[in-house]
Amino acid sequence: MTMLEKRPSDVPALTTGAGLAQIGNDGLGVFSRPIDKPGWRSWITTVDHKKLGLMYGMVAIFFLCVGGIEALLIRYQLAQPEQKFLTADQYNRIFTMHGTTMVFLVVIPLGAAFANYMIPLQIGARDVAFPRLNAFGFWCFLAGGLFLYSSFFLGGGPDGGWYAYSPNTNVVFSPGHGMDFWALGLQIVGIASLTGAINLIVTVLNMRAPGMKLMKMPVFTWMTLVVQFLLLFAIPVITVALFLLMFDRSFHANFFNVSKGADPLLWENLFWLFGHPEVYILILPAFGIVSETLPVFSKKPLFGYPFVVVSGVAIGFMGWGVWAHHMFTSGAGPVTVTAFSLSTMFIAVPTGVKIINWIATMWGGKIKFEVPMKFSVSLVSMFTIGGLSGVTHSVSPADTQQTDTYYIVAHFHYVLFGGAMMGFFAGFYYWWPKIFGYKLGDKLGNWNFWTMLVGFNLTFGPMHILGLQGMPRRQSSYFKNQGWDFWNMVSSIGSSILGIGILFFLINVWVSRKNAKCGLDPWDARTLEWMTPSSPPPAHNFDHIPEVTQLDEFFYRKYATDENHRLVRVPDAAPLPPVDPRSIHMPSPSYWPIVVAFALPLVAAGVIYSFWISGIGGLMLLTGIFGWGMEPSADPDNPYGGHADAPAAASTSETANV
Repeated sequence: MTMLEKRPSDVPALTTGAGLAQIGNDGLGVFSRPIDKPGWRSWITTVDHKKLGLMYGMVAIFFLCVGGIEALLIRYQLAQPEQKFLTADQYNRIFTMHGTTMVFLVVIPLGAAFANYMIPLQIGARDVAFPRLNAFGFWCFLAGGLFLYSSFFLGGGPDGGWYAYSPNTNVVFSPGHGMDFWALGLQIVGIASLTGAINLIVTVLNMRAPGMKLMKMPVFTWMTLVVQFLLLFAIPVITVALFLLMFDRSFHANFFNVSKGADPLLWENLFWLFGHPEVYILILPAFGIVSETLPVFSKKPLFGYPFVVVSGVAIGFMGWGVWAHHMFTSGAGPVTVTAFSLSTMFIAVPTGVKIINWIATMWGGKIKFEVPMKFSVSLVSMFTIGGLSGVTHSVSPADTQQTDTYYIVAHFHYVLFGGAMMGFFAGFYYWWPKIFGYKLGDKLGNWNFWTMLVGFNLTFGPMHILGLQGMPRRQSSYFKNQGWDFWNMVSSIGSSILGIGILFFLINVWVSRKNAKCGLDPWDARTLEWMTPSSPPPAHNFDHIPEVTQLDEFFYRKYATDENHRLVRVPDAAPLPPVDPRSIHMPSPSYWPIVVAFALPLVAAGVIYSFWISGIGGLMLLTGIFGWGMEPSADPDNPYGGHADAPAAASTSETANV
């Protein structure tokens, strides 16, 4: 039995869609005013969703640079025939970690960064449902990523590809410890995704501002909610596969040992049953960002909001029914091939609905081509190209020719970089003023956009041609007389231009620190995150929880329709009385999430090397869990003790028990 939150009078009653009875021991129980430790300790102990979103983003950008360097090494090796820059073994390990990094350590965490920062703001909430679990998720992600990369120093680096097809990953064909680090590190990263998914689902379903029904939520919140359900059901699938691989490699099991009667397609089915929903886990947050930015810079509401939402939900459902199109050449049989060919065609329909609605949103609008708009439009065009090349895989004879060629590499990069990454860069430029209080520079932003767009198309466009010419993927070199020299050189030059584009972004981030403050609503935005009393938002997000009456609530508080059906600016409403922030009770900082998270790599290292290391990690894990469970939700160092009798405190409701 724990006490629930004591609420200031401006916070709505805990009803469905208006708030959540948060569990005390997770840090949102009896709210206490946050007292961040000074300096770096404020980041180590924070449970603030905004700081955690920033840390997700910073670590993901770091891994983007690492994965980008790996990509440049790959392209340098393939720029000319018979290069000796990398050995075949080095190439194998680098392309394995490039794919693993970009999928699991860059794109998923960037989606988590935007979700953590923006969702509570977009739904009018003080924080997420479980703040300390949120902090644990971030530290798990960081611990898992560092554990994966420690393999280069301790185990030689994984060498089985990011898809890790069995039996290539058993100890016969991969005798070092690289794949052990891969299997265990991804399990730790998966824990971060799973806990984050549960947290955000509960947050969205139970902590929305009063009046915000599901069909009044911003599209970004909707798409991210779909992603969390996909993670909730997809992560256990890959976790099962990783556990089986771990037992094969570390405990001499035979789940993937064909010589002992194992099915050679077991891993492939498990991996792609996770892997194809994973594609939509990667792309849907970017779809949500574009659905936010296009209306703002077109000065129009999103065309067909219900269709955009329903199509996103449909993509989430249908994404579970197409995985076997990755296996048309595995002897699946004509009935299976026909069924998955049709499902692959059908899933293009909801995606096409989104593209049509985005184009219709821009049609007739007063378009303003700010940098976020340019990235958003590039997503629409680049993802359309990637989607069309993907539909060709639904035709099994064409797929048979394209499988394991560079045509596949071109397709998924147009989807994941041209789609997801372009959308995330739109989000960077769009929400940067909200997160930091100033805009990123336009000049460097335009250089960033054009070099990325040109470099991206020069890199991956030629790969369609190389694939149709028969160049296999996953090979470290090729001969001069195979006819692949020219397009490989073009692709490698394009990768350098793309890398320069990313560098322009990093320079822009550094230089723009000195930019002037830009106000609370620099884009004339539409959604609730722009209603916070300051940019960056305060720890409590809103002085007064907004009450929602319609979609795009913030926009229609600024504008009304006159007798000629034109939007006119309305006078600002009288300001609400100021709120003493000490009367708004917030979760307390905690060291325990990082302790629990960093115990997991020790447990994993013990599985690889010696069980006494696992013993130390297990003791650290149990200590962290015990400390977490016993830690009061109210900070004892807080002079107000987490109670509502702080100076100038608002009146509170009764205390409830569960």
